[in-house]
Amino acid sequence: MRSIWTGTIGFGLVNIPIKLFSAVADSELDLDMLDKKDLSNIRFKRVNENTGKEVAWENIVKGYKLNDRYVVLTDEDFEKASPEKTKIIEITEFIDVKEIDGLYYESPYYLEPEKSGVKAYLLLRDALHKTGKAGFGSFVLRNKESLCLIRPLDKILVLNKIRWAQEIRPVDELKIPAGSSKPAEMKMAIELINRQSGKFDIDAYKDSYTDELLKLIKAKAKGKAVPKTALRVVHSPSKDLLSQLKASLEGKKKKAS
Repeated sequence: MRSIWTGTIGFGLVNIPIKLFSAVADSELDLDMLDKKDLSNIRFKRVNENTGKEVAWENIVKGYKLNDRYVVLTDEDFEKASPEKTKIIEITEFIDVKEIDGLYYESPYYLEPEKSGVKAYLLLRDALHKTGKAGFGSFVLRNKESLCLIRPLDKILVLNKIRWAQEIRPVDELKIPAGSSKPAEMKMAIELINRQSGKFDIDAYKDSYTDELLKLIKAKAKGKAVPKTALRVVHSPSKDLLSQLKASLEGKKKKAS
């Protein structure tokens, strides 16, 4: 893996030199857009909405629409508003991971210590393991300031970018009905949840769609016919909730036997 950022973790008066690596890789296939007629690649052009003519990069500016008028921004404007460029991931407090809802989580990154920071890296990792805490703070990546959470994962430290509170949309406009569940339905729902509970293993879940799509592509390349997958009906909307719960529990009983 290639590091995408280098800097230090500010841990009290301790500085830990680290490298930042992306912890995820896209599992989707890289598909190109082609012309149906001759399979030529599709190119996108920057076109003036009024004239229909292509616009060169050097003639393109960025602007923000304010009161029905565009305010054009220059490179100097962006520099004035950008956060101070530093190479420090500053931990400002230590919190319980459960204090931050999953809604706020963004991209995960692996942290690797530089040689001069190994001892301090291991100390922070082990201390976080022992206390059950995570380091919360901020850093600047690609000219953008981000909140972050540093937590231990087995032998390494993982950094998760955390969304700002103002980035989360309010739920006021959602139409959530009032009311509560019936006791009989609640009892059966809890029983169903308990039956389907167990030790979780994320490795048991695979991106089968990408694998199947790649198999289909290879089969088509060889001129083989690919059978169509039948649509599977997952539930019957005509049944009431209690009937669906009963059927779910009976199905689980049959599976377990």
